[in-house]
Amino acid sequence: MSESTLDKPATATTLLETGGLSVRYGGVSANSDIDISVAAGEIVGLIGPNGAGKTTFVDAVTGFTKATGTVSLRGERLDKASPHRRRRAGMARTWQAGELFTDLTVAQNLAVAVQPVGLRAMLADVVNGSRPPADVISSALELVGLADAADQLPGELTLGQQKLVGVARALVGGTQLVLLDEPAAGLDTHESRDFGIELRRIAATGIGILLIDHDMSLVLDVCDRLYVLDFGRVIASGPPAAIQDDPAVISAYLGSPEVDPDAVVDPPVPPAGPSGGGIDTERPSDIGPTGHAPKETP
Repeated sequence: MSESTLDKPATATTLLETGGLSVRYGGVSANSDIDISVAAGEIVGLIGPNGAGKTTFVDAVTGFTKATGTVSLRGERLDKASPHRRRRAGMARTWQAGELFTDLTVAQNLAVAVQPVGLRAMLADVVNGSRPPADVISSALELVGLADAADQLPGELTLGQQKLVGVARALVGGTQLVLLDEPAAGLDTHESRDFGIELRRIAATGIGILLIDHDMSLVLDVCDRLYVLDFGRVIASGPPAAIQDDPAVISAYLGSPEVDPDAVVDPPVPPAGPSGGGIDTERPSDIGPTGHAPKETP
């Protein structure tokens, strides 16, 4: 069990709550009746094999794909709201391909994320040259341990630090809940461990985190609870220790029991293509008409 689980208040305020959230692409069900909750200061993991519907779920929660069911933030219904409205309510996300602007400083990368949306806001920005308050940006960088990196370019940072800039960009501007989609992809063991430390620091401030990642060491170390998706449905939920022993999870990810090595006469021939054993470490490719979840223009 993670340290954050032991320190978790029993009466933490519920931030995110979904009810019967479902997504269909034609005749394909990408998400089916998903009920998930994330409390203030809690790190909740959403795991599952490729195509399980994890990124589709994040798209549905944040308004980037059509869905049925309910999405609430602190009790306020947002399932009919635009992505921009959900963002203003305090919900933010990262993307699997979360590239930074390489010719902008770290602080400028964050400033871009909080620029006003809409024609009127754009005109006001041109006329007045409005900029987000410096303390808003510095607070977000402080949250991820990069307070001294504001004037650096992304290329001057380590990969782990660049990933944290992406998280800070989602946190800037009063975020209460952040949904992280594969934020640790490409990190080595040491970088992943440091990344997890920063996630725990963020959660300690009361921000809720929904974490999707195939780095199971990270997920099991930092998450208070896990939800497991398979074929668009939740097949298990609970603390990490219970999930690891859940028969449905073992069946979905580990397949048949290991073969007794003493009973093997000849070495087994490895299957062609990617390994099918264990939890897949490939990036998710959520179901859609063409094999990927379509993105809607907000």
